[in-house]
Amino acid sequence: MQWPRPPVDPEFEPWAEAEPLFEPPPTPPIEAPPPRRRRRYLTIFREVVETLLLALLIFLAVRATVQNFKVEGRSMQPSLENGQYIIVNKLAYAQFDMGLFDFLPFFDAGEDSTHHLFGNPERGDVVVFESPKYPERDFIKRIIAVPGDRVEIRSGTVYINDEPIDEPYTQGATTCPCGPWEVEDDHYFVLGDHRSNSSDSRQFGPIAEESIIGKAWFSYWPLSDVGMAPNHSVSFASGDSGAQDGE
Repeated sequence: MQWPRPPVDPEFEPWAEAEPLFEPPPTPPIEAPPPRRRRRYLTIFREVVETLLLALLIFLAVRATVQNFKVEGRSMQPSLENGQYIIVNKLAYAQFDMGLFDFLPFFDAGEDSTHHLFGNPERGDVVVFESPKYPERDFIKRIIAVPGDRVEIRSGTVYINDEPIDEPYTQGATTCPCGPWEVEDDHYFVLGDHRSNSSDSRQFGPIAEESIIGKAWFSYWPLSDVGMAPNHSVSFASGDSGAQDGE
């Protein structure tokens, strides 16, 4: 029978070598990759932020282009009713100053460097504008005369440049045998279609173009009135058309 050998003691057995006191260098810790769930949350957060920014840009672009408007009052009957909702095109009369390019060689914008991009306000256009008397309120009326026109009301009939105009879209008598008004540059003479129940240029005179918010474009409420806004041409009773066709 072989008994186990006792442990070696260097003090009693000098020839026995002690084990060296050596420790290997620590292994650098390995960084674990971020969990998939965290990466997924970061991706979702980034997509939400991008979507919100895109929605904000679209909203600002839309607000700069169109605006909804509620008709209050009966001044535009029978064309527009009280409480009717319409969309106003704010870019219909947008202007651009060609003088911005005067720095270019061989380019001269001229004295009148401002031009309309899509067209000028015309007779028969239904427009929304800031009230000259109450700036905090917006009015909606129809353009009857443009710059350079001479307007006068005689016996309930509107005359432009001494020519009576035909207005089948109106209601009530055009009271106020008054005038004449000389429409200056960048100004427009407006009247409500309900002539006996409207505060318009007969009271506050022609309006400045800079006060025009936009042109009535589309009616969307109530559903029975859905359709294009009632922009009509204004023609002379003699048969000579005095304006381009409206929408």
